[in-house]
Amino acid sequence: MSVTYTAVLPSCEETIVFLEGLLEAERLRRGTRTGTRALTCRAHAVLVLRWFLDGTRVRQLAVDNAIARSRAHDYLDEGIDVRAAQAPSLKAALLAAKAAGHSHVSIDGTLIETDRNRTPGPTPGVDLWWSDKHANHGGNIQVVTAPDGWPLWTSEVRPGREHDTTAIRAHPEMLPALTDWTADGLPVLGDLGYEGEQATITVAIKKPAGGQLTDDQKAHNKTHNGKRAVGERGNSLLKTTFKALRNVSLCSWRIGRIVAAALVLLHIEHNRTT
Repeated sequence: MSVTYTAVLPSCEETIVFLEGLLEAERLRRGTRTGTRALTCRAHAVLVLRWFLDGTRVRQLAVDNAIARSRAHDYLDEGIDVRAAQAPSLKAALLAAKAAGHSHVSIDGTLIETDRNRTPGPTPGVDLWWSDKHANHGGNIQVVTAPDGWPLWTSEVRPGREHDTTAIRAHPEMLPALTDWTADGLPVLGDLGYEGEQATITVAIKKPAGGQLTDDQKAHNKTHNGKRAVGERGNSLLKTTFKALRNVSLCSWRIGRIVAAALVLLHIEHNRTT
């Protein structure tokens, strides 16, 4: 025995129309013949949004749309890819931030948790996706935010075992783009996880071993940490808006594209990019 109920997605009509348009364009690009798909572009858009916003299981999406689970995965993957393709590059995001007059940007890493994923790491006995810091499997995503914490750009995924400094060094576009930003006297604020890249990223001053910070150093840290803390709002905003980002059960290497797709949705939903 089953119970039927009505649900409402916390999303505006413009977001649905935007995603529907992307899916229609993708079907045209693929040469999909009219009437050969089980779902219309609108139904396809709703399926994808349900997964992102409500974290609805793929099994349930398949049942609700009367399609096979494998087909539901195909629809979901297609929806992720067409949106992720709309995400800005870091260079473009920083140029837009500069045009908007932002005094600085912040960078912070976040772990997108995954289901148990036992993949051998570079050293024996270490899981590639295991994060000791968070005591969970997941992928490391770097997020660049505006001064008020609005997410401007998200990176491709790196395995959860990697430190933030290691992660940004693995992304070839990050350090050059951030260096170009700072060349104009605009700082990039980060926490002590980026201590290894202080030439580009401004971090707090560490207390010396056996010593004390000066009053000027303490004042610097207070100001720095106050601004940086606001910047960390971006990670929270993405995870609270999209339940799918709280635990991803798809392939871990897809996390970067999933977060990029979520970023595009967030920008469209709030009609804001910078």
